[in-house]
Amino acid sequence: MDWVPEDIDLTRPSAARMYDHFLGGSHNFSVDREAAAAAEQAFPGVRLAIRANRSFLRRAVKYLVDKGIRQFLDLGSGIPTVGNVHEIAQGECRGARVVYVDVDPIAVGHGRRILEGNPDAAAVRADLLDPEQVLAQPEVRELLDLDEPLAVLMVAVLHFVPDEQDPWGVVAGYLDRLAPGSHLVLSHGTNDDFSDEENSGFETVRKVYQRTASPIVVRTEAEVAAFFTCLEMVPPGLVRLSDWRPDSVEQWKSWRCGIGRKPSPC
Repeated sequence: MDWVPEDIDLTRPSAARMYDHFLGGSHNFSVDREAAAAAEQAFPGVRLAIRANRSFLRRAVKYLVDKGIRQFLDLGSGIPTVGNVHEIAQGECRGARVVYVDVDPIAVGHGRRILEGNPDAAAVRADLLDPEQVLAQPEVRELLDLDEPLAVLMVAVLHFVPDEQDPWGVVAGYLDRLAPGSHLVLSHGTNDDFSDEENSGFETVRKVYQRTASPIVVRTEAEVAAFFTCLEMVPPGLVRLSDWRPDSVEQWKSWRCGIGRKPSPC
């Protein structure tokens, strides 16, 4: 497996590799598959949630391309699998530019291999919690024009950022640097709709993810809505994954998602 960096700890599961497994990818290890199985046994809807989230990502990118957005910054992008942002965006509009950002070396390494020969896409290893560092990366500067509208994607990533790291401030740090007309695409785990039994099962899922470097923080719908402060919400607003401009029968109730547009001024 020449895509595996030498310094990877193969005794500890990775949230990114578990996500890859849930989507049917092949860039994961037995420790990731075992953790994913434990999570799914405790909460059988986990796989459905992740696939519904992937479907939202596809619909969101297509919507933005249709609205004239031609550059995308995918933060916490994870391991590239079928249906990546560049595949969707460039399939809709040749020349659309995409930069993937992740801190996981496997995600970035494999992303770079996939993107070889694609001059309009790049993968960068950086910490999304530092907007200034991310936006200063050479690949970001080369491919993305921060003076023009772009889309920042934070899809299924902020529920891995604890409150003490101020995820709301992180989001604002990106939006402050972006041109009016830019968009924030976000999905986030919530528990507003959970029954007591479902909350009990999800506690086990949280314990599984505590074994990774990315423990889960589930927030309320109101807390997720705060990420969109100062933004104009794209209809239908902040809704369940399966309710954002659906084109299938997928159903999942415990995540919220939405797209916000930066007005002028914000």
